[in-house]
Amino acid sequence: MKFTKATIIASAAAMSLGLAACDSAAENEAEENIEEMEDARDNQVDALEEAGEITEDQADAIDDQTDAMEESMEEQADEIDEM
Repeated sequence: MKFTKATIIASAAAMSLGLAACDSAAENEAEENIEEMEDARDNQVDALEEAGEITEDQADAIDDQTDAMEESMEEQADEIDEM
């Protein structure tokens, strides 16, 4: 399966929307979904790098972006739980 940067970004956006729809009772599930998204995105980035479609520096930048997104989404899940 071939993944593009657009595919990675679109999947992250979809996960963000899914998180926004969660209610406070689903915080743990939301965090689990966030972890699954992170793992999937990491695997996609690794595949792109191994295929030579992106450089190591690009992969590192995407990994940093993924980590930042994960942190932000987890904070959103915490805020939803506090409502």
